[in-house]
Amino acid sequence: MYSQKKQMMNQGEHIIQHIDFAAQWSKCLQAIRDNVSEKIFQTWFAPIVPLGFENNTLHISVPSQYFYEFLEERFIDLMRKVLYRYFGEGTNLEYQIMIVQDEHATVEYKSTQRTILPQAPKTIIKKDLPQMASTELDPHLNTECNFDTFIEGMSNKLARSVAEAVAKEPGKTFNPFFIYGASGVGKTHLANAIGLKVKELNPLARVLYVSAHLFKVQYTDSVRNNTLNDFINFYQTIDVLIIDDIQEFAGNTKTQNTFFYIFNQLHQNGKQLVMTADRAPMVLQGMEDRLITRFKWGMVAELESPSFDLRKDILRSKARRDGWQIPENVIEFVAEHVTGSVRDLEGIAIAMMAQATIFNREIDMELARKTVQKLTMMETHEITIDDIIETVCKHYGLETSAIQTKSRKREIVQARQIAMFLAKDNTDFSTARIGKLIGDRDHATVLHACKTIKEQEEVDKVFHEELEEIRIALKNR
Repeated sequence: MYSQKKQMMNQGEHIIQHIDFAAQWSKCLQAIRDNVSEKIFQTWFAPIVPLGFENNTLHISVPSQYFYEFLEERFIDLMRKVLYRYFGEGTNLEYQIMIVQDEHATVEYKSTQRTILPQAPKTIIKKDLPQMASTELDPHLNTECNFDTFIEGMSNKLARSVAEAVAKEPGKTFNPFFIYGASGVGKTHLANAIGLKVKELNPLARVLYVSAHLFKVQYTDSVRNNTLNDFINFYQTIDVLIIDDIQEFAGNTKTQNTFFYIFNQLHQNGKQLVMTADRAPMVLQGMEDRLITRFKWGMVAELESPSFDLRKDILRSKARRDGWQIPENVIEFVAEHVTGSVRDLEGIAIAMMAQATIFNREIDMELARKTVQKLTMMETHEITIDDIIETVCKHYGLETSAIQTKSRKREIVQARQIAMFLAKDNTDFSTARIGKLIGDRDHATVLHACKTIKEQEEVDKVFHEELEEIRIALKNR
């Protein structure tokens, strides 16, 4: 009888303990809810199941390894504060990864992860942290780049068809949608067209077009200003996220890691991702394998250089939209000689129209030949090391000989590093050869210079604009 009573008392104590830790966990959840957006709470905290509390350790179940990693990466500080408040100072966490066996609908656990929460200063959790605004979002789309102005041909038929399917049912057909091709073939146009069509069919959809460079700048600013959670929370509210020129993430590990989490969260919630790049995912260098794998989850489509017939159609469409009559022989001449990209074709058309307007003349073969000849001359101008040194020195008001000296003055060192960086981008010379021609330095110095300038451009907006000015001046020599 005594042993039976003792057993019942132990069971009662166990029940009380269960109610205690469950009740305390409920208080933790409420405190967390007050400090994150509702969407973040429902995604990352509501699925957590408390399993028990013993030896100053709270045992919780989470749905996946990725779920555990994300909590540790993004919310461990918040969790530490609430656990210390409701479970006591020095409380530890133990995660258990949940596995559901489909055949019998049973649940098992694996890969127990233990987190020793470090001591933290007592901090009052504020309930008035800024929440994610639900105001209308500017999608930053170019209204001129729509499906009506995107001329279809065999070189882009597949990509266009997929783009239209994505726009009609975002997140349900091809997700993610990865568009790649050489510069000027219409990647940005097609990506914008998807966003515009989504907004047309569903004006309340949160659509955002952003260049990879701007995403990097925003990320860097958020880290510097200690607003990384706000940055991530904002991107997790997007319904259709369009990232242009994603190859610019190459070599930026922290930016890639953050985008990886955003990508996973959006994809898991059925949100559409559209990305463009200048090459296929499998040949992207400096990109993490786990990102490349995800880029290939949905649909990968190439935009090839336009065929001769498509080039003629593009010119005809451009002339029609701008109210010009261009003779067929002129269209065929331009289409035959300008084969690089859609951008070049439209540039030639605009140049011919401008000259015809200024000089009050018709667009004819003579005008076409002169315009195409100028473009050809510009394209064949090869940028040399001397061009780069002269352009950089002119920008900073230095003598060209200054870069070749051993001077360690800050302005000369920076000009020398910029020259090396631009030489690496604009010539086929090896780093050893660039170093020899710019200041008689070794290849390690050139590599360091390129890394320094690249990192500074990513975090310093003013410097980025300054570098763009030098690039433009170099191109227009």
